[in-house]
Amino acid sequence: MRLTKPSFRVLCTATVIFMSFMHSVQAQQSGTTPVRTDRHPLYHTSLPPGAIWNSPAAYSMQPTSFQPVKFYGPKGTEFSMPNGGAMSQSEKNLMAGLLVGPVYRFRVTGIPFSPGVELYPTIELLGRLHPPPGQETRFPIPVTISESDLQNAMEGSLVTRVIYLEDPQSAAPLAKTNDDATPIDLTPKQDALATADSLGRPIAILRIGSLAPPRNPALTPQFYFGYPAWAPIYQTPPASTAIENNTAQAR
Repeated sequence: MRLTKPSFRVLCTATVIFMSFMHSVQAQQSGTTPVRTDRHPLYHTSLPPGAIWNSPAAYSMQPTSFQPVKFYGPKGTEFSMPNGGAMSQSEKNLMAGLLVGPVYRFRVTGIPFSPGVELYPTIELLGRLHPPPGQETRFPIPVTISESDLQNAMEGSLVTRVIYLEDPQSAAPLAKTNDDATPIDLTPKQDALATADSLGRPIAILRIGSLAPPRNPALTPQFYFGYPAWAPIYQTPPASTAIENNTAQAR
């Protein structure tokens, strides 16, 4: 496993990778890391996608508002979401509003070292953020996929990242960016989800594998987990870019 250090925190492995906004974590089953058992007893790494929110106790807490999520990848990488049986337009650093609970499968294209290859990871939100009203899109959950994540997935490994919100009482007082992610290796026996829970609040699980869409159209809804609802978020270009565009149009 490996851990990474963005402005949330990340945990990774050769077969499993956990990422979170603020920094890296280590897992618990080796007995080296104390884990608070009073937090989220439903969480453990062996659960399949969507299982956590299939619990009656968890489902009763499911919010209905859309949480902005922003995807980052290596240079040239683009992302798209399923849209009525088709795919939305591919975008660099795509931002979309997702619901807590459902599992979303999205598409990764433009992989720099493998032209024409597509991957279909999943993202599952376990919680949401609570920024000031009107500033939700300023603070999306960052989902960062590295070049090594994509390479490992194409070689047949399952890469899993757990994104969690750090406990402000124990977080290192260091400024981080979404691209500041340093992997840390963990063993497959270590439970990074439990460790992330001990260090803060797990907020999303990203899984990257080599699974491709089925050729039988009847199986497509199952592949996309029933096409859960999501909301497109159109990002406003920076002020300098908008001024340049307006100037060019005036000419």
